[in-house]
Amino acid sequence: MTTPDLTDVHPAWLPPEAFRAIGSRRTLVRGDGLLAETVREEVARASALYGGGPADPAGPADLVLALTTATPLPPAAQALLDGPGADELAGLGDEGYVLARHDGVTVVLADAAAGLLHGLFHVVRLGERAFGAARPAQAHRPAMRRRMLDHWDNIDVHPVMGQVERGYSGGSIFWRDGALTGDLARVRAYGRLLAATGVNAISVNNVNVHATEAHLLTDRLGDVAAIADELRPYGIRVHLSVNFASPIALGGLSTADPLDADVRAWWAATTERVYATIPDFGGYVVKADSEGQPGPFAYERTHADGANMLADALAPHGGVVHWRAFVYNHRQDWRDRSTDRARAAFDHFAPLDGQFRDNAILQVKHGPLDFQTREPVSPVIAAMPSTRLAVELQVTQEYTGQQRHVCYLAPMWSEVLGFRPWGPDGRDVAALATGGTADGSVADSGTADGALAGSGAADGGAGGPGGGLVAVSNVGDDRFWTGHPLAQANLYAFGRLAWAPRLDPGAVLDEWIGLTFAASRDRAALGRTLHEMMDGSWHTYERYTAPLGVGFMVRPGHHYGPDVDGYEYTPWGTYHFADRDGVGVDRTRATGTGYTGQYPEPWSEVYESPESCPDELLLFFHHVPYGHVLQSGSTVVQHIYDTHFAGAEQAAETRLRWQKAEGLVDPALWARVKERLDEQVRSAEEWRDQVNAYFLRKSGVPDAHGRRIH
Repeated sequence: MTTPDLTDVHPAWLPPEAFRAIGSRRTLVRGDGLLAETVREEVARASALYGGGPADPAGPADLVLALTTATPLPPAAQALLDGPGADELAGLGDEGYVLARHDGVTVVLADAAAGLLHGLFHVVRLGERAFGAARPAQAHRPAMRRRMLDHWDNIDVHPVMGQVERGYSGGSIFWRDGALTGDLARVRAYGRLLAATGVNAISVNNVNVHATEAHLLTDRLGDVAAIADELRPYGIRVHLSVNFASPIALGGLSTADPLDADVRAWWAATTERVYATIPDFGGYVVKADSEGQPGPFAYERTHADGANMLADALAPHGGVVHWRAFVYNHRQDWRDRSTDRARAAFDHFAPLDGQFRDNAILQVKHGPLDFQTREPVSPVIAAMPSTRLAVELQVTQEYTGQQRHVCYLAPMWSEVLGFRPWGPDGRDVAALATGGTADGSVADSGTADGALAGSGAADGGAGGPGGGLVAVSNVGDDRFWTGHPLAQANLYAFGRLAWAPRLDPGAVLDEWIGLTFAASRDRAALGRTLHEMMDGSWHTYERYTAPLGVGFMVRPGHHYGPDVDGYEYTPWGTYHFADRDGVGVDRTRATGTGYTGQYPEPWSEVYESPESCPDELLLFFHHVPYGHVLQSGSTVVQHIYDTHFAGAEQAAETRLRWQKAEGLVDPALWARVKERLDEQVRSAEEWRDQVNAYFLRKSGVPDAHGRRIH
């Protein structure tokens, strides 16, 4: 195995300079297996650059990375086993590790090679601080057992959605010209980047499984195996999106009924062939009975019937099925105000709690609609205590600027993960996704340990039995991986929060800055500039786009740019109901769709009343007059005007701040960001003008400050 070295692709958060602290020292690696060999190669590559080298097993070392099963253990590692830090070594699992520094030696100990690899990247994050003051032994374990990215990549270029559905970074890194890419070195480099964040699983094709992609399960399985071979050295397991009707499309059967014996036998035999080809295959991802995709409803079966059929086929091999809960009627009548897309997932799935197999994971979008700029947390997450749930996020910025706008999403995700459906004394979303304890605890510190942050503490829990965290990837074949170089921070942050959901988003941003710009001549100044640009960027984007929890004010189809009524009179749903008297969707139990009743106390009551509902979600839950006074003291319509003016101004300020970074980063990267910021400013002004003009005409209420509204 050779570590990828791509000279024409941006190194993201693993530039050579990030390895200087390791590469300039004597390092001893003890352990066997593929991932232990990856650790050796990483260390050897860094040492070749910076003058360090392998330590003699009998001599002094600056860094020891060892499996607890290695014999004999180096003295520094053995001292850790025999000393007061030994308690930290209990229950590390397959991916955990202990980090310590004593007697001038930094030590990483792990029970398995995956833990050794994660420990190595922890040392990389620390840089020189890993070799400074003494560190007591501290265990680090992932809170989420499965930390997964879904790729919406197509083999064939789709006539509408292109190579990557909702992808904003060029073509696929896996597929090109109807076949597996010839650039597998880039696939391996991608696995390396993911491993450094803590991601340990990916699916390699679109959840909307088209005709060509369906064959990845059978006659094109070799392509999936080739991808798995490239990712395996970094501990990344491959999953595959499959078409529920594959027994018909691929197997020649007349039915895909999940209770039909021939259908079940076909899936069992097909799955056995998959594992014969890819022994560490992760499992299937399924989108069924949603937006035209086939599913069990065609046979009057439930989603539990469909998921369990696939779970049974996967169970003998240790695989899992991720069954997406994104199921709703996309052919509804916009005039019918009793139909509410937000209700759909709960209505479909909550009655099925307890009916899913242990290796079936229900994958639930974090909000009830579709990755909008602001949504409440989906009530499904709290409604299924006897079902393994994975919370799904969207790293690709479909509704948050499409990687043309700066929008650091970790603050949003942290709010979601920290939301407590049963109030302050109940479990939070992170605990539900991890399968955490009844009191909601997840054993991580909430403190990151990046190159610009303070010293880190334990950042992982026990890797509980929950479904974990899943996100839609934002990577493509663009030179900068994510199109907008600053959008790399979202991909990095997803992996880190999946490992340790209590991490502070600002500290995670510090980590990313410290690694990505390790060679900057003034990293402190650059860090200040990037924090000014990115810390509040989600709120900035929210200000100049959709107000107070309203969604889908985007142009239909491609979802970029403003179109206030774009989806308002379509079968896909109705999202703001603006008229001359007011705006917002009545989702109350008293007079609306009843959606608020899907939440447990206290939130069902908090959301039911416009007086107690948080301002940022008011129009999601209530239809109110334009003169309704918010908790902030502003009226609804004045809030719309004020925030859209302010958001556009903040976008312009962000562009000005980037001028400070010229000369501190690679010129090509600086120019790409500048180009994207120019577009962000233009788009923010367009949003401001269209939204404000729309509501001025609807309400007839002028701006209190007399500003020009087009």
